[in-house]
Amino acid sequence: MNKKKIINDPVYGFVTIPYGIIFDIIEHPYFQRLRRIKQLGLTHYVYPGALHTRFHHALGAMHLMTQAVEVLRSKNVDITDEEAEAVTIAILLHDIGHGPFSHALEHSIVDVHHEDLSLKFMEALNTEFDGKLSLAIEIFSGKYHKNFLHQLVSSQLDMDRMDYLNRDSFFTGVHEGVIGYDRIIKMLSVSDGELVVEEKGIYSVEKFLVSRRLMYWQVYLHKTVVSAEQMVIRVFRRMKELASKGVELDVSDSLRFFLYEKNHANKLLENYAKLDDVDIAMAIKNLCEHDDYVLSFLSKGLIHRRLLKIKLQNEPFSRDHINEMRHKTEKKYPIEKKDIKYLVFEGKEAISSYSNSEEIKILFKTGEVLPISECSDHGIEPRTMMKYYLCFPMSEL
Repeated sequence: MNKKKIINDPVYGFVTIPYGIIFDIIEHPYFQRLRRIKQLGLTHYVYPGALHTRFHHALGAMHLMTQAVEVLRSKNVDITDEEAEAVTIAILLHDIGHGPFSHALEHSIVDVHHEDLSLKFMEALNTEFDGKLSLAIEIFSGKYHKNFLHQLVSSQLDMDRMDYLNRDSFFTGVHEGVIGYDRIIKMLSVSDGELVVEEKGIYSVEKFLVSRRLMYWQVYLHKTVVSAEQMVIRVFRRMKELASKGVELDVSDSLRFFLYEKNHANKLLENYAKLDDVDIAMAIKNLCEHDDYVLSFLSKGLIHRRLLKIKLQNEPFSRDHINEMRHKTEKKYPIEKKDIKYLVFEGKEAISSYSNSEEIKILFKTGEVLPISECSDHGIEPRTMMKYYLCFPMSEL
C-alpha cells in the first residue's frame, strides 16, 4: 500500500505525508480523535468560520516541519533521516493530548496539562509501534542532544505557533494574525546547536510577535469567547458537583468515567482517548431540561447563544460591585445563594507577549548571535498583559 499520500490543505495547498509511519500514526484512533476537537474551542460563537480542528492543525504543523528540515539541511545543518522522521512525528503528535474544546476544559476534566497527556499518548503509541517513536519522544521532551530539533517543536518560534497563527487567522478572517511563515522558515539556521534566525528575517519575526499578541486579544481572549468558555467550565463543574452527590446525569459513557469515577489514574488514557467535543456538546444539549436550575440555565444559554454578559477592564473589579451583581441575580433568579457563583463570577486573563526565558536568537552576517530583545528596532521585551473580567446574566445590566 502506498502510504505517501497527498492532502489538499486549505491553507498551504497540497501537503505530502512524508513517511510511511506518519500515515500509520494518522490512521490510528488516537489521532483520528483530533478530527472531533475544535482547534479554537467556542470561538465560532464570535467568528463563525472557526470550525477547524486539531487534526487540521497537526497536519499543518507537520507540513511546516518538513519545510524547516529541508531548509536547515540546505544550509548544511546535520539532520539524519532518522532525526528528520522523529522531529516530524514529534510535531504531528504535539497536541494529541488536547481534550474537548481544546484549552476550554483543560484542568477541568482531569488536572493534567495537555502536553503531559500528549507524552502519555506518545508513549502508548511507542509501545504499539515497537519503539519506533523513542527518538520522537526524546525530541519532544527536550532530552535529545540536538536542542534545535526540540526548539522546532516547542519554543517561541516553533512550527506549532507558526501554523496556528496562520491557520487561525485564515479560518477566523482576522488578518492581523497573518504572518510571513514562509520567509521565517527560509531564514532559519542553527548556531552552536541552537535554532536562530538569519539577520534578514528579523522584521518577519517582529511581525510574528506582534501578530501573536493581536490574535490573543482579538481572537483567543475575545471577551465573548471568554464568556462562552467560562460557561462550559461551570457546566462541567456543576456536573461534577451533582455527580459527587449521586445525581444521575444523561451523559455518554466516556464522560461518565470522569464524572463518577473517583480514581482517574485507573484507565485514564483509555477513557480520555474516547472523549471529544461530541461528548460535551451532547451533555449540554441533554441538560437543557434538567431539573437543576443552574445546569439548565447555563446549558440553554450555550445552546441558544444566550451567553452571560461580560465586562473587561484593566483593574480588578471592586468587591462592592461584584456583591451588587450577585445580590441582583439572587433576587431575580430561582437559585440558592451558594450557587450564585455559577452565574456571577470574576476572573482574569493574561498573555505574555514575549518571554526572556528562551529568547529568539538573531544570527548576523558577522557570525554574532544576539537575542532579538537586544537588536530589535521596535523594543521587543518581556511583558505580561492582564485583563480582568466579570460575568453575569445579561438582564442584570
